This record gives sequence, structure tokens and C-alpha cells, in this order.
Amino acid sequence: MKKPLFFLFFSFLLVAPAHSREMIDQIGRRVEVVEPLSRVVSLIPSLTETSFEVGGGAALVGVTRFATFPQAATLLPKVGSYIALDIEKIVSLRPQLCLAVRDGNPKASVERLEELGIPVYVFDPKSLDEIIDTVVRLGEIYQTEEQAESLVSAYRQRLALVARKLDAVKERPGVFFQIDAQPIFSAGSDTFLHQLLTNSGAVNLAADRTGYPRYSWEELLILKPDVVILASMGGGYSDQELRARWEVWPQIPAVKNERLYVVDADLFDRPSPRLIGALELLFGLLHPELADVK
Repeated sequence: MKKPLFFLFFSFLLVAPAHSREMIDQIGRRVEVVEPLSRVVSLIPSLTETSFEVGGGAALVGVTRFATFPQAATLLPKVGSYIALDIEKIVSLRPQLCLAVRDGNPKASVERLEELGIPVYVFDPKSLDEIIDTVVRLGEIYQTEEQAESLVSAYRQRLALVARKLDAVKERPGVFFQIDAQPIFSAGSDTFLHQLLTNSGAVNLAADRTGYPRYSWEELLILKPDVVILASMGGGYSDQELRARWEVWPQIPAVKNERLYVVDADLFDRPSPRLIGALELLFGLLHPELADVK
């Protein structure tokens, strides 16, 4: 039988930290992080991935439903989806800290957890630099600073290599990044996907809009993208089905020139360090002639 929330909350209070340290989260809030930190719940897959990356995976005791990377994350207790969190389940796991994202987790859920005495450290990564800052901050949270610093150094080297290759790009193709197939959504100028496209040597054809705008086929026929990146983040479509929806329009340059590329949605839709791999993949798809540039 499910225990009432007040019972779970009382049980949570019985676990008193020895001491704590004050940290400032990525949106400027003060958060008390206990020491030693051994029970953390990640409220979004990107922070789960990055926690494992910096060496904090052993402290995770709960993750959200679609935390599929790395494999170890799939074995942890689930606390609902990142947009529909199970507060009672979270409390039952007796976390010392929860990790949240400002534009992903419901504000009301974060506030409820804090009302119950559970500290929530909020991130707000909207660019590659802020994703790297997330790595640094998680290293501080888990006290794995040395590992985080080593990772950051490697990330910056990879970004620098792409930037050097970008200097050799002579022509930027017009790219339409399809986030989902039905309805068709893309990424506007205030998204990290826009930054990926720009940094990979593309012209983002959705850059005249913000957020994640919806497009009709009539609009796409006018845009005439040179390249189309297909990532069905809603799922439910095979690679062949994603391409087939475009192949009925041979007047679109990307279709005519066979430049429809299906990519792993999980690699592109999560603000984690794996986006650097997404950037490298994009650059290779758009500019294969520059693959050997060092």
C-alpha cells in the first residue's frame, strides 16, 4: 500500500545531514548541499548523463523515465517523466539533493520539493558554454572537480578543432532541422540546436523565429533547404518513413541532391556533453570534404 506523503516526509526528516555547504546554482539561487553527498535524484535525462560523466553516478538513487544513457542509468528507480514528476516517489528515495533544469522541469514541482525540505539545484544550459559550465558545477557538487576539469579540457579541444575546420568552410548550406515529423517542428534562434547548426557551418532556416516553431509543407517548399536533418524526438518513425515524407517533394534541393540525414534524436535533444559529438557529426554531414582538416 502506498504510504501517505506526510509519512514519507517525516521519514525523510529523520535522515539529518552532518553538515552542509552553500552553493549558487546556475540561475543564481542559494542551495544547501550536504556532506557527504550520497543520495541524489536527477530530474531530467541530460543531468543524469552528465552526472555519470563527471563521476557522480554512484550517488544517484533516482532518475526520470527516459534516462537511457548510460546503461547504468536504466537500472535506477524511476521518478516519473521530467515533465510529470512523482513527488511521493522522490520523497521515498530520501534524496539529499535533486538536480533540475529550469526550462524542463515544472516550477511547481521544484517548489513542492523545496517545501518538503529537499534542496533542488537548478541548471539552465542554453549554449555549449553553459553545458560545459554544467560539467564544472556537477564536479563541484559531487566533489569530483579533477575529473570534471579533465573532461572540460577535452571538450574545449574538440570544439577548437571544429572551429578550425569551420574557418575552411567556403559555403554554408541552408539547413532545416526537423525536430519532429508530425507536426513538423524546428529550432529557432534562441535554442542550443541553433548554435549547433551555426557552429557546424550551416545557415539555420528557422533562425527568423524563436523557440520551437511549427512549419507547414507550403512553408518548407518556399524555404527550399539544401540539407534536411531528421530527428523524430517524439519517436514512432523508422528512418525510411522519415525520409519518405520528404521524398515526395523532389523540387526541394535536399531531396533532389539526396541530402536527407536521419540522426539519433537522443544525441541532439539533451543539453549534455554529448552535444559536442552531435556538433562533430553535423559538421561531417555538412562538409565531408573537410574531414581531414586538422
